[in-house]
Amino acid sequence: MAGQPRIFLIHATDVSISPINDAFRSLWPEARLMNLWDDSLSIDIAAAGGLTDSLRRRIHDLAAYAFAADADAVLYTCSAFTDAMEVCRQRYAKPVLKPNEAMVAEAVSLGSRIAALTTFIPAVGPILDDFTAHAASVGKSVDVTPVLCEGALQALKRGDAVEHNRIIRETAAALTGYDVVCFAQFSMTQAASEVRSVFKGPVLTTPESAVLHLKALLA
Repeated sequence: MAGQPRIFLIHATDVSISPINDAFRSLWPEARLMNLWDDSLSIDIAAAGGLTDSLRRRIHDLAAYAFAADADAVLYTCSAFTDAMEVCRQRYAKPVLKPNEAMVAEAVSLGSRIAALTTFIPAVGPILDDFTAHAASVGKSVDVTPVLCEGALQALKRGDAVEHNRIIRETAAALTGYDVVCFAQFSMTQAASEVRSVFKGPVLTTPESAVLHLKALLA
């Protein structure tokens, strides 16, 4: 695509906004970014214990809004809503990217024993589903272990990035026997350099993988 593609980033939590915008500035500064943030989504999915029909409709409505505003692509940044995004992918001809899909594909290409670190319990089911679906599509068997970095998200939300990163780093340092470590949420990205200092294999983040994938699709 010639020029500067107009990409809408749809967020359910404010802690995802900076990581993905930073990744675009670093890896694809030509892209024009529009941020849509509805923090009631993360509050309501936690209260409901999972996706409801009402939450699915709200996810669909945000994509409709973005494309009505001339988006060239939509990227969702909260993996807890992955199931609802599939309808949007089928509805629109332009790219609708789920948060984890680019990272999942990269991880599966790099190894079979994968640790998926997360700080938000509702994100566990969707990322496991993403790995299962992608591995089946490429005919590969993978063993994916979700690993909760307990207390990290709460630390980040109260403004303690140092504690957030420490929890994730120490969780990763205890891992053994894995080929790849993945971060299941955009908000975890700032801990990547610390995790790379204690885990010697590939450490993948959702923003970096997503930006490079979109760039390949649209640039």
